[in-house]
Amino acid sequence: MIVVTGAAGFIGSCILKAFNDLGQKDIIVVDHLGKDEKKANLKNKTYREYLDKKDFLDVVRKDSVPSGVDCIVHMGACSSTTLQDKEYFEANNFEYTRSLAEWALKHKARFIYASSAATYGDGSHGYRDDEATLKKCKPLNYYGQSKQKFDQWALDHQVLDKVVGLKFFNVFGPNEYHKADMRSVVAKSYDRVAKEGKISLFRSYRKDYADGEQKRDFIYVKDAIDIVMFFYKNPKISGIFNVGSGEARTWNDLAKALFKAVEKTPHIDYIDMPETLRLQYQYFTQADMGKLRSIGYKKPFLSLEQSIADYVPYLKEHKYI
Repeated sequence: MIVVTGAAGFIGSCILKAFNDLGQKDIIVVDHLGKDEKKANLKNKTYREYLDKKDFLDVVRKDSVPSGVDCIVHMGACSSTTLQDKEYFEANNFEYTRSLAEWALKHKARFIYASSAATYGDGSHGYRDDEATLKKCKPLNYYGQSKQKFDQWALDHQVLDKVVGLKFFNVFGPNEYHKADMRSVVAKSYDRVAKEGKISLFRSYRKDYADGEQKRDFIYVKDAIDIVMFFYKNPKISGIFNVGSGEARTWNDLAKALFKAVEKTPHIDYIDMPETLRLQYQYFTQADMGKLRSIGYKKPFLSLEQSIADYVPYLKEHKYI
């Protein structure tokens, strides 16, 4: 039996679909449903039962998880990079993850959890998913700090050889519709690009980056899910791993790819970045994918242009994976 937390969320719902495609239906889905569009992520998917995350956490802490659970895929977390509630991140991201990990370790269940590229901070120590870099990471916001804290906990307790931590970079694609302001720029900009032929991007506040030339490692959700399922299918492989494309692309590249996909002439407006973001803004991220490749993951990643071309029909018709 499998548990998927955050199963009604963006990545979690896509993972649930991937399990269904493998014929896996004996699944406990865990989340907190509060939005209609989040509920829509569970439509046409098969699972054994649904539990609210508070109820599931209570079950875990009482050690009364249903017998037969041999894998927990933990995607349930607050992913807001702008929220300033440190105590909430501590409870929801760190303590919650630790409780699930401790249960999984005790019962020898597979534990795959979501970390984040936000742990790398300004990137001054690079983007290698090794233990030496993990020790040096200094995240720029509470979200990144909460993810880093658990990665550090796993390292300090010498359990990285028993769990899988996935440092997701800029994931985008179908099923993110409910995420409001935390949706990808592709999702947030699609309607305006399709109707008006315009997009807005943040100005740069560094002399070494022109407007729109800030770079991110964008990875399509379908590629990200393939990586998650690789670890599910290979239970003897553990550790911290990056989940990115391995290629940094500019926001201008992303905008141009979106304009091309909707057959519009590019028109980019550069707007002021909110002051609250300027000190925690990452100007460059690029996953080092050597470690993942070294353990046998061979599937190529879609390019940014291919990914956006695949995503646009979903956006046009508001379709789900």
